[in-house]
Amino acid sequence: MQKLTLSQSLSQKLSPQQIQFIKLLQVPTAELDARIEEELEINPALEEGKVEESESSGEEDYEDGFGDEYGQESNEVNVDDYLDDDYGGYKMQGDGNYNPDDEDREIPFSAPSSLHEQLITQLNFLKLDERQRIIGEQLIGSIENDGYIRRELTAIINDLAFSQNIETDFDELEEILRKIQSFDPAGIAARNLQECLIIQLERKEHPDDPAVQHALAIIQDCFEEFTKKHYPKIQKRLNLDEEEIKEAVQLITRLNPKPGGVADGLVLTQYVIPDFILVTTGGKFEILLNSKNAPELRISRSYSELFDTYDKSDKKDKKLKETVSFVKQKLDSAKWFIDAIKQRQNTLLRTMEAILQYQTPFFVDGDEAALRPMILKDIAERIDMDISTVSRVANSKSIQTEFGVFPLKYFFSEGIATDSGEDVSNREVKSVLQGMVDAEDKKRPLSDDKLVKMLNKKGYNIARRTVAKYREQLQIPVARLRKEL
Repeated sequence: MQKLTLSQSLSQKLSPQQIQFIKLLQVPTAELDARIEEELEINPALEEGKVEESESSGEEDYEDGFGDEYGQESNEVNVDDYLDDDYGGYKMQGDGNYNPDDEDREIPFSAPSSLHEQLITQLNFLKLDERQRIIGEQLIGSIENDGYIRRELTAIINDLAFSQNIETDFDELEEILRKIQSFDPAGIAARNLQECLIIQLERKEHPDDPAVQHALAIIQDCFEEFTKKHYPKIQKRLNLDEEEIKEAVQLITRLNPKPGGVADGLVLTQYVIPDFILVTTGGKFEILLNSKNAPELRISRSYSELFDTYDKSDKKDKKLKETVSFVKQKLDSAKWFIDAIKQRQNTLLRTMEAILQYQTPFFVDGDEAALRPMILKDIAERIDMDISTVSRVANSKSIQTEFGVFPLKYFFSEGIATDSGEDVSNREVKSVLQGMVDAEDKKRPLSDDKLVKMLNKKGYNIARRTVAKYREQLQIPVARLRKEL
């Protein structure tokens, strides 16, 4: 016997306008221009420029005739909806001081040669035959961004045989490698950190200096002990006194562990463009949206004139009806886009104003300890919006203050209970923890257990695993690795 069941489910589906708003909300100010340019390209009903008052004088001419033909559709295709001054542009309140003269500014930047180009230039100064030069170029091509060659030399030998048809051996390859290792910057083309440090020490201006010799001995004979900071073992093994060890270690720590830098090729400086600007006027805070590079938008007048053409023509023309329908679609899309931009700005301002009210003590003097515990829910409830909306704003936006530029997510933090029963921001605890580590005796650094006891004495109820987590977030190594001579 077949059994029939009836079930009812409720699902929420976002409209195209809502999806467009969500996507625009996530776009930072630095990328907003590109998004607007994209929309201008795909929608001819949008155009740049300010709305002139004269343009609104004849709007009533587009109301008659069209709605009579389509009956109930008259409201959907009312040109007033598209030409109304409310949608003339999206430069509304809080947009900051926009100056059209600032458009199209060119930002100059330097274009230095890449690391590989510099090494090839130095290679060309060597007296090498064509075969050796190709081997040298292969070795330089194997250097990674930080300046190391991590590929096995046997693999490079195979590459030369298959790709360049050059037979070589380990001794010849290593001989050319040593020549490349003499290039600048010092330490380039090393196969590991140990070799990198040795190359730099050997190229010191005074290689016979006792400190240099002691540093070389430490790296060559006691490298593992050095990485673990087992200085007593090094002192005993090399028969050095404490002052000699200290001097040698200081010399080693001043060497460059990444001679190639952080990246290969052209590296452009990434400038943070804040989405908000906080200014103080008469002791009062004012939030401005940074939108100076965003162009003015308006509904295209030429598209609207198509309705006038339709009004004066034969309304039975099928092709003209299709044209008007297409125009209506583009006008709708343009209006939705301008609405979404306006809604984006209102949401940004409301969110930032709520954060400002919640964290006012911080914005007064910039003291990190003044930050209150704050989660996304706290702001969402204040502005009566969904937590996901606040999250989209906080994850990709930043604000410029008198104390620097901060990402909005900087102001969100968990709370830590104190002995007084109040909750303080974990950023305050991290600040106290950093201060304890900075003030510790480097010969006897504080362990996590000692840090926990000291924090508990200050009234912060915190567990050892939490201290370890905060220490890692602050990039503070364990006590043993913080030890100094």
